[in-house]
Amino acid sequence: MKKVLIISYYWPPCGGIGVLRCLKFAKYLRQFGWEPIIFTADNADYPSIDKTNYKDIHPETVILRQKIWEPYNIYRTITGKEKNANVNNVFYTKEEKAGLAHKLSVWIRSNFFIPDARCFWINPSVKYLTNYLEKNPVDAIFSNGPPHSNTRIATIIKQKTGIPWLADFQDPWTQIDYFSLLSLTNSGLKKHQKLEQEAFAAADKTTIVSPTWKEELESIGAKNVSVIPWGYDPDDYAHLLHNPSDKFVISHLGILGYDRNPDTLFKVVSQLIDANPEFKQKVKITLAGQVDYSVSEVIRSYDLENYVEMAGNIDRQSALQVMKDSNLLLLLLNKQSNAKGRIPGKLFEYLAVKRPILCMGDTEGDSADIVIKSKSGYVTSYTDEKEISNCIIQEFSDFLSGKNQENIASDIKEYSIVSITNSVATYLDEIRSNRKQTII
Repeated sequence: MKKVLIISYYWPPCGGIGVLRCLKFAKYLRQFGWEPIIFTADNADYPSIDKTNYKDIHPETVILRQKIWEPYNIYRTITGKEKNANVNNVFYTKEEKAGLAHKLSVWIRSNFFIPDARCFWINPSVKYLTNYLEKNPVDAIFSNGPPHSNTRIATIIKQKTGIPWLADFQDPWTQIDYFSLLSLTNSGLKKHQKLEQEAFAAADKTTIVSPTWKEELESIGAKNVSVIPWGYDPDDYAHLLHNPSDKFVISHLGILGYDRNPDTLFKVVSQLIDANPEFKQKVKITLAGQVDYSVSEVIRSYDLENYVEMAGNIDRQSALQVMKDSNLLLLLLNKQSNAKGRIPGKLFEYLAVKRPILCMGDTEGDSADIVIKSKSGYVTSYTDEKEISNCIIQEFSDFLSGKNQENIASDIKEYSIVSITNSVATYLDEIRSNRKQTII
């Protein structure tokens, strides 16, 4: 069996959506002739822990770990956060209004920790892997970013060894919609761009999660780029049952940052509560994951605290059950000018549980296109009060009649992670074959 070294910072016991891409590829690659060898961080400061992810690791999988030092404890000390407080997402969510210490920390992180806060892991990892690969050859390398410290490690390893490399991007690097939130100096920006271009030059193949982002990567020099979307693992949903409730549940799962604040939706819900006694009695909003301070402020401003459940971080199986039991799932896209290509991984989980989706953001973006083509819900801008209201009223009406309890009929087989992993294996075969032909 051919061997592929997978470089991924995110790996169990890590929780959240980010860990699933490499975890699921590794789960199914053996079916397509590739044995995965995992290189990951030892004692990482993960944003959440979810030990249920261990079930997807094949018992014979070789897992290599390299110790990592991350600056988050320094940030916790400076800002007075608790020792175990989740501060990985300081750019996107805050528990309170940002003070000077937070702003200074973001500036330091932006300009001195490049490409990201895991940058101190790069050199030790390169040294470790160079020695390992001399004694344990592999046929290809697969890296996944962000964090783009993974991408940087793979870049250097490819430059040193010539091993065929597939550079995978969950999110772009300098083109990501939240890149503008960094407090970058000109020199910091140029360093990001330089490292990104070195990665493009070294990679034999580049993959990314959406068609728009593919075009954007190609526009700045990436070569041989293909789309490998997120997907869903059929195993995760085979025994998941919908438990009808007497509540009309609107749910959002994942990070709810200040650039995804659905303020108009909260306004609409408040209006419907005032206008409809039955809606007032039945409606419930569940927010699972980190929630930014600005979102909490909007909820308070509309007196919705009694209608909103802040569930916090929950394990994956619990999250899937919340999705399955919901009457309307919120897909909130970043309010950024370049967010057209954003397709959150949770969209495919939403599709898999077959519950109605309300997608808010770019109405002509890649996510909107999937929701429309799959006939899985509604697409609206953040400010279209009328359309948001119509959507909620329609789904509430269906809920009262019992229609909302039925699954949405949509063909989503193309997004099965098994099929997607087959594509990954095909690309690995191609870059391996191209290298052999070059050597001959």
